[in-house]
Amino acid sequence: MKWAVIVFPGSNCDEDAASAIREVTGDEAHLIWHDASDLSDFDAIVLPGGFSYGDYLRSGAIARFSPVVEAVKREAQKGKLVLGICNGFQVLTESHLLPGALLRNDNLQFRCEMTELVVENNQSPFTADYAIGERIRIPIAHGEGRFVADDTTLAKLQTGRRVAFTYHANPNGSVQNIAGILNEQGNVLGLMPHPERAVMEWMDSVDGRRMFLSMHRYMKEARALVGANGSANS
Repeated sequence: MKWAVIVFPGSNCDEDAASAIREVTGDEAHLIWHDASDLSDFDAIVLPGGFSYGDYLRSGAIARFSPVVEAVKREAQKGKLVLGICNGFQVLTESHLLPGALLRNDNLQFRCEMTELVVENNQSPFTADYAIGERIRIPIAHGEGRFVADDTTLAKLQTGRRVAFTYHANPNGSVQNIAGILNEQGNVLGLMPHPERAVMEWMDSVDGRRMFLSMHRYMKEARALVGANGSANS
């Protein structure tokens, strides 16, 4: 499997994400600069944390105009997996690949700490290796992580089972304790916590490993299915 880890000017978790993917899955993980226009060669795409373009206007607001975001949209429409972590989640909402918005934390603090998440949906390519209702430990590091959405959007997220994770103890004031959501097709996940910082014992948690392993297994099975159908049709 080949993963693309997108690098915007200001990204600072790109190397961590790529290292975690290589360590956990054994797959190739390539750092892709923001001006790339073709991601068709990759099986999955990760938008990492950081401060894209300095986040001077609003987190993710400038990054949405990068050429690579149009390429991300095209691959998402094909059904490829797209994972947005922290600033990556903000970019996904700003580019309308996910609904809602991420605003300044209600406590006006930059929060950098281990959090406990509740797995709300284990039927997605990102969460299949978790148990429904399981509590996992993944760290956060953000000042603008308060997820908000209108009532109609929240109802759609709930009825569509698109809330992937909630906070057990809400650190930022997110509506309905939401920490991560899926798109309608289920192949795009955005979350504020950093799974790449929970993949080794010395990180005080290895609960992030199963997210990358879930994605790896899904892609492997999807590729095998395509191969089997190709053989059957040949």
